[in-house]
Amino acid sequence: MTGLAHRRRYTFGDYLSVEEMSPAVKHEFVDGEILAMAGGTIEHAGLSSAINALVVGQLRGTPCRAYSSDLRIRIREANVGTYADTAVVCDPVERDPDSPTHATNPRVVVEVLSPSTEDYDRNEKRLYYQMLPSLREYVLVAQDRRRLEVWRRDGGTWVHSIYEAGVKVPLRSISVELDVNEIYDVAGVRVP
Repeated sequence: MTGLAHRRRYTFGDYLSVEEMSPAVKHEFVDGEILAMAGGTIEHAGLSSAINALVVGQLRGTPCRAYSSDLRIRIREANVGTYADTAVVCDPVERDPDSPTHATNPRVVVEVLSPSTEDYDRNEKRLYYQMLPSLREYVLVAQDRRRLEVWRRDGGTWVHSIYEAGVKVPLRSISVELDVNEIYDVAGVRVP
């Protein structure tokens, strides 16, 4: 024996069973690993809800819908099953053939950054989402200052933009505009 611990590899079916057995805890499936997702802060919950509400209001009458963090997203290209803080899916919603509870075609994904997940959301998770052919914009929302970052698909490349306090953020793929200050004011998050 070499002394190295061997991690058990799980299937996507195993992950679905774990999700059904423990509905109070959300899990992420990343290429054979099942990871419990940590709960968020009050600020995290407020920012997520504010963005969802502001996007919902602007999508009225369009074929697109905003979903809360309860929407399961499947990224088959990366063998990932996850949740986003907010996701926008436009008709028709495509369901994963292995799990009809997972959507496979979000157009916009929003993640509120937390100290414990910022590196993952900014790097690996962003790259997983960018594998989705449907994804057009990936948005990161800071908790410690009024700041949104958007990765926008422009042809075959991804363009990164930063939006600070007092600026409006265009989400062009869904014809939505978010005011940075309004997001934080609606959420009741007091940061510079």
